[in-house]
Amino acid sequence: MKKNSPLRDKSYQFAIKIVELARELQNDKEFVLSRQILRSGKAIGVLIREAEFAQSKAVFIHKMSISLKEANETDYWLNLLFDTDYISETKFDELNKQCN
Repeated sequence: MKKNSPLRDKSYQFAIKIVELARELQNDKEFVLSRQILRSGKAIGVLIREAEFAQSKAVFIHKMSISLKEANETDYWLNLLFDTDYISETKFDELNKQCN
């Protein structure tokens, strides 16, 4: 069994916040953006978990690279949601800090 990983733990906590955000957006009847940020936001942690059990260093690097790309996409969606007034500055600052 692997030791605790701060990256794994932080990405999991971030995924929880993204699920909560997606739920809020869906309650406001914004389904398209909520699905997009939910997909990319939760993928970060999933890929990190997959990388933990990579069969080679190359696979580990590949999974972590994809995770970074998903974080970049999530950052895009957070900025879009903020700039179109779907989320407050406080919410944006909190999630953007965690995402980065």
